[in-house]
Amino acid sequence: MFPAPGRAEVVLDWPVACSVGKTCEIQHYVDHGGGGDAKDFRCGTVTYKGHNGTDIRVLTMADERRGVDILAAAPGRVLRVRDGMDDVSVAVLGHDAIKDRDCGNAVIIAHADGFQTDYCHMAKGSVAVKPGDSVKVDQVIGRVGLSGDTEFPHLHITVRHDGRVVDPFAYGQPEGACAGGTSLWRADLQPSLAYKNGTVLNFGLAPTAVTVEQVDDGAGRDPLAPDSPAVLAYVRAIDLRRGDIQRLVVTGPGGVLVDRSEPPLPSNKDQVFMGIGRRRPPGGWGPGIYAAHYTVTRDGAAVVDRSVETRIGSAPTGPSGP
Repeated sequence: MFPAPGRAEVVLDWPVACSVGKTCEIQHYVDHGGGGDAKDFRCGTVTYKGHNGTDIRVLTMADERRGVDILAAAPGRVLRVRDGMDDVSVAVLGHDAIKDRDCGNAVIIAHADGFQTDYCHMAKGSVAVKPGDSVKVDQVIGRVGLSGDTEFPHLHITVRHDGRVVDPFAYGQPEGACAGGTSLWRADLQPSLAYKNGTVLNFGLAPTAVTVEQVDDGAGRDPLAPDSPAVLAYVRAIDLRRGDIQRLVVTGPGGVLVDRSEPPLPSNKDQVFMGIGRRRPPGGWGPGIYAAHYTVTRDGAAVVDRSVETRIGSAPTGPSGP
């Protein structure tokens, strides 16, 4: 699957018009597990068996509907394209409906020195190039979608060298290693692409209870007010490990409103959703800062630590939505 160590002959730009940690996240890396258990290039769990690419996920379905561009990661020539597949989760369509079309709407680009990039799951009708076209780095070639074998909006990008899959985060990493190789990403991008084994996709405070489906639809952005029915915190986290302990605490001007810790996760989780809150007291919510604090503890250490706050009684001072 992976080539022997060697000097990378291609430099890749980020292939989605998004900022990792702000408007998108990496959901999965390439599987380095070979014939054993799935593992990413850091021997973590942010992958699954046989996964041959990097999944770059936008934060909500509402973002996907607004349109997020997919960009050519390097100069090259378009080899093949496919368009016309509907943007529907495979959980609804079923795998038989997409047989032999797992990549969905797609663009395949050949680059110099035997490199190739495959862009999958594009939005229907968004493919903006055709076979034989020359493309420049950062040229728009389509939009993030939900076509093919996927249940969430993202770009799956596979990088190949001389026909074999390579990991753009660890090109030439020795088999069985838990670090090494060379990053193919442009040097100034690499700090923002630091490895995560667990992160937050959506986090906010809302005046009423919201479901994960409603958050995905863009809900949860309404501001808090003295007469809000409740003060509720919600969080959607991705790529957590078995044994991780989640804690969510909501505070107001008078102290802790609610504090909940979940039991250790029984298995690795691609996605978890948690929501807690307190109903409005008889006299309404007093003025001041309302905040939520979310942590994930692994082996006694915090691996995720996020806070969000807003103010009742004046303009918000921090984010309160996904």
